[in-house]
Amino acid sequence: MFIDRADAGRRLASALQGYRGTRPVVLALPRGGVPVAAEIAAALDAPLHLVIARKIGTPGEPELAMGAVVDDDPPVVLRNEAVIAAYGVTEAAFAAACTAACAEIARRRARYVGDRPYPDLLGRTVIVVDDGLATGATARAALAAVRRQRPARLVLAVPVGAPDTLDAMAAEADEIVCLERPVHLTAIGACYRDFHQLDDEAVTDILGLFPAA
Repeated sequence: MFIDRADAGRRLASALQGYRGTRPVVLALPRGGVPVAAEIAAALDAPLHLVIARKIGTPGEPELAMGAVVDDDPPVVLRNEAVIAAYGVTEAAFAAACTAACAEIARRRARYVGDRPYPDLLGRTVIVVDDGLATGATARAALAAVRRQRPARLVLAVPVGAPDTLDAMAAEADEIVCLERPVHLTAIGACYRDFHQLDDEAVTDILGLFPAA
């Protein structure tokens, strides 16, 4: 479906051309969203920054999200009460997992952002970008955090997404731009020929090519 994340970003950028000239800000969800967002920022002549969110994994099944947390002051924490109840997760266990996720967010903020200035989002068009949307846990938290900063328009842009998740999130952004909505989405990586894991250096290298604001 997509050659790699850069290919996906170029295709998304074409779908977002209407925002060129409107002074948009592009925010990437690291790590995978960064190369996608870079293509969009380049095409729209927009600044590029990050919104750092982490899934809060369920004890014993860390890939299953029982919530998500995003870097903010205070942090935005979203809970999936159905998963928490189904797996009998105690408040102490949830708090411990949330603390671990926040620690990784702090590490990434220090590594990726450092003293890079954060753009003022008030009254701006903000485009939040990831490389795909499965359960939507981290994207939902990211949108909630960005909405706090009162953008004029909040857009979620992803190359591929699960139809049920996209429908459930329709009210959480002013617009969702998604190129492909496979009925049976087994894994985001299955939609890319090259879906290799990005390291921290790749993220900082890409950010260094763009203005922050």
